Amino acid sequence: MIRIGQWATVSFIVLALGLAWLVALPLWFTGGLASPLFGILVPVMMFTPTIAAVIVVLALRPVPKGQRLRFLGLWPPRPAKRVVWMTVLGLFAPFVLILATVLVAALCGWVQLDLVQFSGYAEIVEAAVPPGTPLPPAGVLVLSQLALVPVAAATINAFVAFGEELGWRGYLVPALRPLGTWPALLLSGAIWGVWHAPIILLGYNFGRIDITGVLLMTAGCIAWGVLLGWLRLRSASVWPAVFAHGMMNACAAIIGLVFAAGTTYDMALAGPLGAAGWIVCAVVTVLLVVTGQFRRQPELDGAPGRLLSEPRG
Repeated sequence: MIRIGQWATVSFIVLALGLAWLVALPLWFTGGLASPLFGILVPVMMFTPTIAAVIVVLALRPVPKGQRLRFLGLWPPRPAKRVVWMTVLGLFAPFVLILATVLVAALCGWVQLDLVQFSGYAEIVEAAVPPGTPLPPAGVLVLSQLALVPVAAATINAFVAFGEELGWRGYLVPALRPLGTWPALLLSGAIWGVWHAPIILLGYNFGRIDITGVLLMTAGCIAWGVLLGWLRLRSASVWPAVFAHGMMNACAAIIGLVFAAGTTYDMALAGPLGAAGWIVCAVVTVLLVVTGQFRRQPELDGAPGRLLSEPRG
């Protein structure tokens, strides 16, 4: 049985949070979200959970050397068919769920949609180019943006999402799993949310520069973290969560393509990490619970919460 000690788990959490602040700190002195370093440091920050996991695994050796890739969900993808199908699900399901958040936000009155003229997005595009610049119809631009989403999700977004997922779902979820499925999923999601604090407090995601922004992000990460954690436990692989996270990042701003001109929306309510996203994630989670999906964890045996070691010899 592989059971991660408390010291290794706490060390990972402290390292991941500390490295995130260390990487993001220059943004606080160079203009915040407008800093020329923002586009460089945020992707670097996304790799701090992986760096923390690698340091802990190599320095503290909580996992036997020959079992580290398996424990982290990197290799082998066994059985391959399950991992492949769960990865496909992870890649495309968030797109559907984020579209559902837009619908929920509209039904709740948190956003007004224009699905014909796409007038809000048209205004944004027109403001970004010199006056009189010929532009294709807004609908064509929107369709082109949507067509690029799966490509971006499976490539650059998946690459940077790997930096987070190897830490959160690769290391932390199985490390916390001896506490039970739900404590592991909820606690890992909360830590994931707090980890975002260095940029959330600059106004990222919600435009709030106080503790409310961090609390909103934490709630959103708990909601989505349950689903990403389920992919991890159900597949015994980190790859489905990697591609799901990549898709989440690739289409998180879809609401900006479909809102009506002359209106505004609050991402704390209408965004995928806001209230609309919490509702959608809660509905999906309930469906997974009712259908017994959280009980299907192929890496676990009869002892609750303990990961099976690879057979020796």
